Amino acid sequence: MTKNYKMITHFLLLTLAFLLLSGCSSNATKPVEQTAIKVGVTAGPHAEIMEVVKKIAEKDGLRIQIIEFSDYMTPNISLNQGEIDANSYQHQPWLDNQIKDRKYELVSIAKTAIFPMGIYSNKVKNINEVRSGTLVAIPNDPTNAGRALALLEKGGLITLKPGVGIKATLTDITSNPKGIKIKELDAAQIPRSLEDVDIAAINTNYAIVAGLVPTKDSLLIEDGNSPFANLLVVRMKDKDKPVFQKLIKAYQSEEVKQYIQEHFKGSAIPAW
Repeated sequence: MTKNYKMITHFLLLTLAFLLLSGCSSNATKPVEQTAIKVGVTAGPHAEIMEVVKKIAEKDGLRIQIIEFSDYMTPNISLNQGEIDANSYQHQPWLDNQIKDRKYELVSIAKTAIFPMGIYSNKVKNINEVRSGTLVAIPNDPTNAGRALALLEKGGLITLKPGVGIKATLTDITSNPKGIKIKELDAAQIPRSLEDVDIAAINTNYAIVAGLVPTKDSLLIEDGNSPFANLLVVRMKDKDKPVFQKLIKAYQSEEVKQYIQEHFKGSAIPAW
């Protein structure tokens, strides 16, 4: 009786130990779902939008810690080094250049908002009314000059060499049916030159200062398909993590879309 009791007890102890070890092993191999992330933004509009995203994400069990930066270089450095989990402040051309120059292993996972370049005029009411010899002002820096030329092509005023896109320069114009005259100026000076030219390509930040509303006052404007739409960016190795699907879901929600449309009053538009 005593011997049988000892055998049964020993068996039960072995069984319990096996179950405990199995449970520990199962828990050890099961990945823990990430529920909190750090998102880098530049101060201003991107930070303001992310505050709204943060509140929406919390309803889905995702806690976002917003990290503000005061320059355009540090957010990608911080992300690449693993100090933050994602960032929201840049467009694809900027990201591509950063990856090329600094060998970052970063990737965009979703579009956010665009602060669109527009074509403005105090003399022309419709882009189709542009006449022969019209004087057009565009920014003189390479990035925004190419952006402006691509927009003029979209409006049917010029044709560019195939494939040049936003990298276009004046030498890439292959057709100018209305003989428009293009004048390159410092981007910040262009709004003040509206009386001296017929039409002008103006960046949103300068348009706002001049009292212009892109969606209301422009003759032609970039849309969400523009390569200058801003992005959510993460490390390449993390792009498939479920936590970022929650981030995208919160950002591209109807609540955020409505906030962008109402708060920025046309100076920013949803890009998704």
